[in-house]
Amino acid sequence: MARNLQRLSNLVGTFGPGAMLDLPIRSVLVGGLERWEMRQGAFKLVEEPRLARMIERTLKATERLDPAASLSLRTPPLAEDIFGREPPGVAVTVFPTWFVCEAEIVSQAGSREVRRRRLVRWSELDPAGGRRRYSLESGRKVEVTPIRFVAGCEKGHLQDIDWRRVVHGDATCREPMWLVETGTSADPRDTQIVCDCGQLLTLEQAFQRGRLGRCRGDRPWLGDEDPVRCDRWLRLLTRTATNAYFPQVATVISLPVAEDVLTGLVQTHFTDLDTAQSASDVAQARRFNSALRASLGGYSDDDVFARLQQIRTRSTQDSSLPPKMAEFDVFGSGSPEIGEDRPESQLYAQTLARPVWDQGNDPVMAGVRALVVVHRLREVSCLYGFTRFEAAPTAADGNVEDVRLAVRGAPLSIGADWLPAVEQFGEGLFVHFDEAAIAAWLGRPAVSERARQLLAGMLLWQQEHGPGLGDHSAAYTMLHGLSHALMAEIALECGYPASALKERIYALSDPGAGGRFGILIYTATAGNQGTLGGLVATAASFARILGAALRRLTICSNDPICADHEPTSTADDRALHGAACHGCLLIAETSCEARNLFLDRALLVQTMATQDAAFFADF
Repeated sequence: MARNLQRLSNLVGTFGPGAMLDLPIRSVLVGGLERWEMRQGAFKLVEEPRLARMIERTLKATERLDPAASLSLRTPPLAEDIFGREPPGVAVTVFPTWFVCEAEIVSQAGSREVRRRRLVRWSELDPAGGRRRYSLESGRKVEVTPIRFVAGCEKGHLQDIDWRRVVHGDATCREPMWLVETGTSADPRDTQIVCDCGQLLTLEQAFQRGRLGRCRGDRPWLGDEDPVRCDRWLRLLTRTATNAYFPQVATVISLPVAEDVLTGLVQTHFTDLDTAQSASDVAQARRFNSALRASLGGYSDDDVFARLQQIRTRSTQDSSLPPKMAEFDVFGSGSPEIGEDRPESQLYAQTLARPVWDQGNDPVMAGVRALVVVHRLREVSCLYGFTRFEAAPTAADGNVEDVRLAVRGAPLSIGADWLPAVEQFGEGLFVHFDEAAIAAWLGRPAVSERARQLLAGMLLWQQEHGPGLGDHSAAYTMLHGLSHALMAEIALECGYPASALKERIYALSDPGAGGRFGILIYTATAGNQGTLGGLVATAASFARILGAALRRLTICSNDPICADHEPTSTADDRALHGAACHGCLLIAETSCEARNLFLDRALLVQTMATQDAAFFADF
């Protein structure tokens, strides 16, 4: 039988545990981590102690990880198995268990066409052929498809809708039920669940608060119910909608370490050695692990344990800093060379001399302090939970979700001490902005007024959705918009599609040091070879690229509507945007670290509505 394959990055993101996935013949729910086949040889350890310790600390603080556990990161099961057996995989559960027959009964109601399709349960399907068909009363077998609607709550719980109870209430009825669609519009009133007894429910009614009943706390991806009683009302959820699954993914850029050969070897096998508390424990680990024994041959147990202690101390210190702060301090150090130029290096970058990237002392470059070309970087992303209906907030400093909101994140497992992660290698450009220039810009009255307008929009959004957006300041919004503009322009020259580029925004408040401000635009792919160097090659043309990007922002194809947008306007759902739309600043959400929120080109250039708040005022 053909196997259904997914990319590793999909399982550490869009289709992680608890996500609904459409297969060729039915919809399934991806199982929790206990249901992933993680036998020996089926996965690889992802060594990133800084990320593991950061997530471990957060999950323990929110009681989602055993206080005594030591968290490790692993790849999802790999399709290739070194033992030649059936490749390992991820178990799934058929969900939903309500299906709609594809055979339609079409009739006319005045000028409108009415289409009726039989609604059936999984248990009613024909077992022969994998329950792909339903036998009608006439004996004819018809194909079925999963129903589009399920029920869930804001804590991530998920369950089938009990359509008979919802339609009939407490009354008992066994008459056939139908999905009835009228006309061709998307009006929820035109979609109904109808019973032959005469009772019906429109999709509009199903959206009403309380209509689907209380949540039972079902967690079908884990095969249990939440031990903590859930008191939320169920909400209608479209199975394939974006808000059905928001993965909570923490991402870091690996930092270089000053290392000798032994340090590199211990770092490579850190997870295997992490539980060692003495040199004798190291000896035991080497005895039963052939890979350790081969790699560390020639080094004493005492030397290995001493180096292990050094790495532990360093990773603890690194994980105590917010990820972006630690990364900025490396990229913005001003060192001519950062890391080592070796094939196995996790990070190698160079701070370019100014004449290389600003040959003509272009005035538009006055606020840029330095440009760093990152020849090689390693990105590690780890899935640690998910939410439904609303995405978890992202912190401007790169930390994982706010502890106050962690109770809304659903768990990936019942008691696993590991999380799925993926590593990718690539290249990038880091733009270091002058802290004094940004401080002077923030002090201008027009900028303060624009920041107040954006904050008012954020407060309006929070009234409806609740707190937890994090600290996204005017500086963050300006740098975020510039990053999007640069990615769109760089994609025209670097040879990579725009959707392959990613960003990390560094807008970190530091009263004592004036703050840290920068942008990392990078691309990364699976495999140790990384990418092809097209992004780094654009460094010599950076001044021209920046100027072209800013010129594109002065006029948007949707002006004056785009430029005149008020964040506090209730006419649309754009409270977290200033002057930004698909015609100017919005990009592929896979490239954006903040889901295309917190954007405003009025903070970058003069628009027809706002002239005095632009950082590039002289452009």
